[in-house]
Amino acid sequence: MKKFTLQSMWAISFSLIMFSGVFTSCSNTDDPETPSATGEKSPYITRVLDFRPAVGQFVNQLPEYKEGDTQEDMNRKVLEAIGNNKMGMVSLGGFGGYIVVGFDHTIENKSGLCDFRVLGNAFYANGASDYGSSEPGVIQVCYDANGNGLPDDGWYEIAGSSYPDGKETWIDLATQAGNDTQTILDYEITYYRPSAEPGAPTEQYIRWEDNQGGSGYKAMNATHLQSYFPQWIKEDKITFAGTRLPQNGIDQSGKGTYFALYRFGYGYADNELNDKDASAIDIDWAVDSKGQPANLPGVDFIRIHTGVNQENGWLGECSTEIMGVTDLHLTNVSIKSQTIKN
Repeated sequence: MKKFTLQSMWAISFSLIMFSGVFTSCSNTDDPETPSATGEKSPYITRVLDFRPAVGQFVNQLPEYKEGDTQEDMNRKVLEAIGNNKMGMVSLGGFGGYIVVGFDHTIENKSGLCDFRVLGNAFYANGASDYGSSEPGVIQVCYDANGNGLPDDGWYEIAGSSYPDGKETWIDLATQAGNDTQTILDYEITYYRPSAEPGAPTEQYIRWEDNQGGSGYKAMNATHLQSYFPQWIKEDKITFAGTRLPQNGIDQSGKGTYFALYRFGYGYADNELNDKDASAIDIDWAVDSKGQPANLPGVDFIRIHTGVNQENGWLGECSTEIMGVTDLHLTNVSIKSQTIKN
């Protein structure tokens, strides 16, 4: 497999943004070419119930916001990008930004096997397999127990490798680099709309405060000069809550020129290459608010939020990107979960 440097891959990402129209081609669940229209179950996303990104350099671009767009418009654009195996891309922005997707069937929980895979754009740095660009998204799942087609039966978190605390192989290295390496299960952050858009790079762009006594700013970089605050949201501040993961970005150059975003072991979105087994998810990893197994027969809805709150120099904020979700059973992919978790 051809490998790329961080710089070259981010250049590719920037080029894709310039041609973001390919990500928003028309798509819906009534397309005669989709399995759901022919009576077959689709292995892919068929519904987008909510899309609320946090602030970030790709926000209002992936997907593209146009003046007057409503929440429903943005949900539709997300479906057009990543639904039905379209393989476009949307960005969840910084920590807490999220998406809620659904399917035309219940993804079955098969004992001992991984059940689905969330597709992202993670990649390895040249010559590496433990770091590159891993921007992990925390995954929650919901089973439609009451059968009303809505995610109102309770959410359960997929307990990834840093739940309930960070146990990654690179934790000591990140601690030495000054990173915050705690996992915080009840983290909350609020972002404040800027009084004016600078239109130029600045380190103090969008202010944030969290429930741990922390505060700071999200920066605007030279590559993306549009508003980073989601423009269809009318409130002057937006608050997100959920599990916050250890900061995985480490400046290997010591000069702010080469940031390595280390890969987590398992259980997260946009963390591992899409064709690697460790990008797959076992529904049996889902736990309730007390950390006890949820024992779900399957899932009908998946919620993903950006799990890390960190700025990584010229790379910008850690932001989870999503390209789709695949039911592994309907695509005849068999991955034993014990080979990933152990």
